[in-house]
Amino acid sequence: ELENLSDAPFSGDEENGGSEERKTEINGNWIPATSITEAKINAKAKRRLRKNSSRDSGRGDSVSENGETLKIGVVVPTSPKGKLLDRRSRSGKGRGLPKKGGAGGKGVWGTPGQVYDVEEVDVKDPNYDDDQENCVYETVVLPLDERAFEKTLTPIIQEYFEHGDTNEVSEMLKDLNLGEMKYSVPVLAVSLALEGKASHREMTSKLISDLCGTVVSRTDVEKSFDRLLKELPELVLDSPKAPQV
Repeated sequence: ELENLSDAPFSGDEENGGSEERKTEINGNWIPATSITEAKINAKAKRRLRKNSSRDSGRGDSVSENGETLKIGVVVPTSPKGKLLDRRSRSGKGRGLPKKGGAGGKGVWGTPGQVYDVEEVDVKDPNYDDDQENCVYETVVLPLDERAFEKTLTPIIQEYFEHGDTNEVSEMLKDLNLGEMKYSVPVLAVSLALEGKASHREMTSKLISDLCGTVVSRTDVEKSFDRLLKELPELVLDSPKAPQV
């Protein structure tokens, strides 16, 4: 029994007194037991941090030295720069309302229903021009070319064959800048009438008579019929009775 007691890992002084520190031999070195316990705790904490960091790596999170998860690319809110650039609510709670009452987005000119006052002209502005106050702006309508002329006037004349109102046609033609294409109005009207009914040809005769002197001149009508006679061989291809009509 005495020999068994002498082979025990602790001596009698260590068991009774308890004043000396327990030690363990690792790799030939005697290390206090408290240091081993702290090392185990630290290793366990590091494993937990590595596990959490690997789990959150897909979400772009990282772990700081204190064990707090941080978003990658986000300035630490404790720095003064981070507080200035932080656009979140200071209280952490938002009311869900649009910023600036809906007038804070890109390309927004103000809140709905907002009326702007007339901007006063600054006489001291170096770009101010006194003659600008007396300017009169007019809408310029470009003259129609041959292709745009036929594309624009064809539906107007076809609609006239349905309603028969020469005044409406006259008002629509006055809004257009016919330019040198005025003489082509009777040409187009007669060409469309040759492909239509006898009633359409009678309506075209009345239309040319009413437009003469208001939209087209007498000279324009003479020039248009001269062109029709020259283009008669082409008109015969679509309307064989064009010479008699």
